[in-house]
Amino acid sequence: MKVIVTGGTGYIGSHTCVELIKKGHEISNSKADVVDKIEKITGKRPVFYDADILDRNKIDKIFAANKVDAVIHFAGKKAVGESVEKPLMYYYNNITGTINILESMLKNGCTKFVFSSSATVYGAPKTVPIKEDFPLSTANPYGTTKLYIEGILQDLYKANKELSITILRYFNPIGAHQSGLIGDNPNGIPNNLMPYITRVAKGELKQLRVFGNDYPTHDGTGVRDYIHVVDLANGHIKAIENMENPDLRIYNLGTGKGYSVLDIVKAFKKATDIDIPYVITERRPGDIAECFADASKAKRELGWQTEYVLEDMCRSAWNFERNA
Repeated sequence: MKVIVTGGTGYIGSHTCVELIKKGHEISNSKADVVDKIEKITGKRPVFYDADILDRNKIDKIFAANKVDAVIHFAGKKAVGESVEKPLMYYYNNITGTINILESMLKNGCTKFVFSSSATVYGAPKTVPIKEDFPLSTANPYGTTKLYIEGILQDLYKANKELSITILRYFNPIGAHQSGLIGDNPNGIPNNLMPYITRVAKGELKQLRVFGNDYPTHDGTGVRDYIHVVDLANGHIKAIENMENPDLRIYNLGTGKGYSVLDIVKAFKKATDIDIPYVITERRPGDIAECFADASKAKRELGWQTEYVLEDMCRSAWNFERNA
């Protein structure tokens, strides 16, 4: 199968490209900076295009030059804080860019589309674990762009029942490829927990800030569903392999288990023998107490389930940080 992966050199996208190549799929992705590493891991070099999803003319040319079977769409801005400060930029980039991809795809006869959504579309759930049919709401513009795009895809499927669309709502990806060549490498001070921990472990940051210890959880810190990025990547492979029949499908991708911030700190210590100093600070606005998935639908319909445990996630993230 020939697959275009937008955002294919990003954190989740690069791992998905590796797994696609391992399964024998032919891929094209959108930037060059980690293509060398993908080639080193897999022995095959993906075709790469340096293109912005807002550049409709270039996107059209890419689709016209390739007989594309499917699209996996990761590309988009994703920093929650920045989305609050610059909402129009997020709405324009994420929504307009997605529409450009969809229009070019349809124009060139491609009918399979996998969308990288997020558990942020569930807002603050009343209960956990979270199922796909729970009420949807968002707390920031980033999450709202995901929810709006989901709505666009549902309307598109209603208008064109020949399409096969899969929406993957994932929870908190962490960890890295076992090679240590690709992983989560944000610019500046990380927004996400694991790269912050690994930079504290490396000595680049003094201590971890834990936002609140008065949540109604087992240790007072926020609980999330942390999933190894390779497990998440394999969820996309399963989605691609189960798109023969036209339909619109929605799946949670998570472990189904909730771990607190301090659980992660302890697991990192167990996996690496490194103590992570931390300080408790005030809660962040918009943070919720608990968020973890019911992923039984993906297991039942896609035959997908996670393989890696929390210590694997910590160990691989540290291995990547040491090699970065």
